[in-house]
Amino acid sequence: MKLDINPNELKNVTPPNGPAIKRSRVREGRPYPLGATWDGLGVNFALFSAHATRVELCLFDQNGEQEVERIDLPEYTDEVWHGYLPDARPGTIYGYRVHGPYAPTEGHRFNPNKLLFDPYTKQTVGHLTWNPALFGYQMETGDDLTFDDRDSAPFMLKSRVIDPAFTWGRERPPQRSWEKTIFYETHVRGFTIRHPSVPEHFRGTYAGLASREVLDYVTSLGITAIELLPIHTFIDDSYLTEKGLKNYWGYNTLGFFAPARRYAANPDFAFAEFKEMVAHLHEAGLELILDVVYNHTPEGNELGPTLSFKGIDNASYYRLAPDRRYYINDTGTGNTVNLSHSRVLQLVTDSLRYWVQEMHVDGFRFDLATILAREPHGFDEDGRFLDACRQDPVLSQVKLIAEPWDCGPGGYQVGRFSPGWAEWNDRYRDTVRAFWKGEEGKLPELASRLTASADLFNKRGRKPWASVNFITAHDGFTLNDLVSYNDKHNEANGEENRDGHSHNLSSNYGVEGPTEVPEIRDVRFRQMRNMLATLLLSRGTPMLVAGDEFARTQQGNNNAYCQDNEISWIDWEGIDDECRALADFVQKLIAIRQALPMLRRGRFLTGEYDQELGVKDVNWLTPAGDEMAQEHWDDPNARCMGVLLDGRAQETGIRRIGSDSTLLLILNAHDDVVQFHLPEAVGGSQWVRLIDTNRGENAEVAKFAFGHEYTVTARSLLLFILEPTRTKGQATDAERSYLHVLQAFEDASSELVPLPSASPRDM
Repeated sequence: MKLDINPNELKNVTPPNGPAIKRSRVREGRPYPLGATWDGLGVNFALFSAHATRVELCLFDQNGEQEVERIDLPEYTDEVWHGYLPDARPGTIYGYRVHGPYAPTEGHRFNPNKLLFDPYTKQTVGHLTWNPALFGYQMETGDDLTFDDRDSAPFMLKSRVIDPAFTWGRERPPQRSWEKTIFYETHVRGFTIRHPSVPEHFRGTYAGLASREVLDYVTSLGITAIELLPIHTFIDDSYLTEKGLKNYWGYNTLGFFAPARRYAANPDFAFAEFKEMVAHLHEAGLELILDVVYNHTPEGNELGPTLSFKGIDNASYYRLAPDRRYYINDTGTGNTVNLSHSRVLQLVTDSLRYWVQEMHVDGFRFDLATILAREPHGFDEDGRFLDACRQDPVLSQVKLIAEPWDCGPGGYQVGRFSPGWAEWNDRYRDTVRAFWKGEEGKLPELASRLTASADLFNKRGRKPWASVNFITAHDGFTLNDLVSYNDKHNEANGEENRDGHSHNLSSNYGVEGPTEVPEIRDVRFRQMRNMLATLLLSRGTPMLVAGDEFARTQQGNNNAYCQDNEISWIDWEGIDDECRALADFVQKLIAIRQALPMLRRGRFLTGEYDQELGVKDVNWLTPAGDEMAQEHWDDPNARCMGVLLDGRAQETGIRRIGSDSTLLLILNAHDDVVQFHLPEAVGGSQWVRLIDTNRGENAEVAKFAFGHEYTVTARSLLLFILEPTRTKGQATDAERSYLHVLQAFEDASSELVPLPSASPRDM
């Protein structure tokens, strides 16, 4: 559908859907960079569309409510429409109307009645209000072949031109090595909305996350990187708003360059507030990882709204079915972004580089990343997107983490991403949960998961850090709920408890939900300590979920994506002494991990005897202290084993004896005690206990002779360090390593985590 007149040819015309249009000066401009770019003199506008016949730039008043001018972009170069406005300035509010064929059966859905959001928007104005006018077809009919001529501008989110200038001062990225990285997954709003030490007007915002009290707590735990759930501009799904709910998690991105206004104390300066937050995180030594969603958009399928990409160039931006009226839905959301198209790939890589270079973030976790690596023939570990990241001088130097699955064909690809990528390892999650729950036959796979899942990641020169280990994530039970509920309780989501996973490998240990029964509470807290200790003492890169360290609950909701309320928010004032002690325990675990290179080395363990060095890097032991034989591995009832990590093992590719501390880890998932004979180890005189989850954070350092029969409590984990044989004269590297670990243990034991004042609560 086209207008009969060109507004740029007239000085004043009153269109049927808006106020008088005035004529601005416009020049040809440039096709690069895409988006709206202020150069100090004017603004260049550039928009990719391979199939459009005309593009109108729509300017709005300072409130973004009234359209005041429409300007045809005068030039079309390499499938980019562009124009330059010498009179435009930062603060200019705009959107696009794109003309072309409305031919859904051919994959085209152009409708100039729909105001479109610029994919390269850096700052947004206003809010999206759900209305039938947002749909390119007559929504009431349910027929996407119809055409709707209502103006959507009054209901649409708008774009604003920014001046990107920002003084970073002495800010420097921490550049933590992968081997020392510990992720802490959290949510901007939910993390601080109830924090009593954060000023009320900053709670739930970027500024709140940057508060000194918050950062002091995170760093005191030993965390090195905060991973934020999506902060790119996203919208609330219409079906949620109809139920009075919101898209709390944010996996519904519309603007891949603009930080969400809803998380800013001053929404009109969200991009500047975000930068200030990054500067404060870096000053505290914390990296920032963003959870990003490039696999789909909020425009849904053929019955979804026309907000941006669908109206700009539907056939380029989305993967379409052979019948091009319909969409390929590998995401389960209605559409799939087409990264096989060079301009769409450019959009994603431009966005990523923007967040690194302009916003100074340190890495990304990619939602449903299998889609990003899927070509028309299927998943390709050398696909265009992965190759683009690997060769890019900017992106190849930041942390890239894949969620290696989606719901499309061949969607599960754990362990198959390219070198340079890390991956969420759900095999780790499920194995550790099943083991501590007491399921049969889990020792063989547990051994693999404890040692960075070499069966999945030891190829193409990848390192142990490629396995991002986790017990819980935003999606699923919290750690507390994992040991408090047999079943999910998602009634608050309004879907009759049908949503969310039912196979959680959880247990309530006798009572569903909170209880005051001492015996049940005791086993629950011990199981939480067991899983936290397993996570932080395993090889690979650990990821904690904020609040798990002090037993946060979501009341059994394992799919709280739409709960922007007390179900999802962290209750800082509900932390009682028992939960505070759990946080102290986590702090101690992290201190031990960071002091023990043997847990973080960049080489996979083999379990093979090195004839030249006379060392076996890892030895698996039965409770009798003997090396496990095949019949032990095959015993489905075996639920206890020891892991002997020899600090003399080869550290790097250079063949030489290592000088790290030797460790003994004992895991007992039996529901009864096990007598474990502490083995003899070369280079030491006795074992020193650092961790016993039955004793929690109160486990004092104690020494035990070789051959001692240690009573391992039911459902418990222990960590011992080998006290090296004393030498005369100068201390050896092994002795220095041992003393360093003991000092770190002592420091962690004497430094309380600064949590807000606690008040009693149920668990």
